[in-house]
Amino acid sequence: MGSSRKVKEFDGITVDDAIRKAEQVMSVSRENLTIKVVCEERKGLFGMQGANPAKIKVFLKEPKSK
Repeated sequence: MGSSRKVKEFDGITVDDAIRKAEQVMSVSRENLTIKVVCEERKGLFGMQGANPAKIKVFLKEPKSK
C-alpha cells in the first residue's frame, strides 16, 4: 500500500539546469519524473547568476497499470 518512491533533491543555476542534472543522475527523461520546485534561482547583484541556486525535488513516476 505504501509508496516506495525515493525523493531526490537537485540544485542548479536555473530550474532547467537542475532538471537536466536530475535526468542525467537518474538516467531517465523528464517525462518519467515528477518535479517539485523547492525554490527558483535568485540572481545576485546587478543580475549576476548564482546568488541562490534553484532547488528541485524529483521522484520517478510510477508506471501506469493497465
